[in-house]
Amino acid sequence: MSDAAGNRPHASQMCAFCQIIHSEETASIVFDDSISLAFLDRRPLFPGHCLLVPKAHYETLADLPASLVGPLFQNAQLLERAIEEGLAADGTFVAINNRISQSVPHMHIHLVPRHRKDGLKGFFWPRQRYPDDAAGKLGEYSDKSERG
Repeated sequence: MSDAAGNRPHASQMCAFCQIIHSEETASIVFDDSISLAFLDRRPLFPGHCLLVPKAHYETLADLPASLVGPLFQNAQLLERAIEEGLAADGTFVAINNRISQSVPHMHIHLVPRHRKDGLKGFFWPRQRYPDDAAGKLGEYSDKSERG
């Protein structure tokens, strides 16, 4: 059975991240191994904001093969720890955009150092309640399942 078209890795000459991976474009590299590369974001939320990308070109998290999910997120965990320790950050914000707000169509994980009172408030977009208290009902199910 062949992979779906979106599930096949391919390097794109137009992809800014593929150009960085293939040393055709410069970037401040902070991590490099056989499956992934991390570099400083050129437009960071805060200094130390990194992007972790798989070296093979996959557009979204859904396109990433299952065999790469674990190793890629282990690298994200390693970088998250290094950011907190190296920058004396109080925490990190870790995020992935799929298509919407994804400025480069190459799967990437944002790792952003956070400090108390850094000006970011929770999520960056408006939040709202469910009209029928569906979230409260979900919480009830979650509480029951945790109790066994």
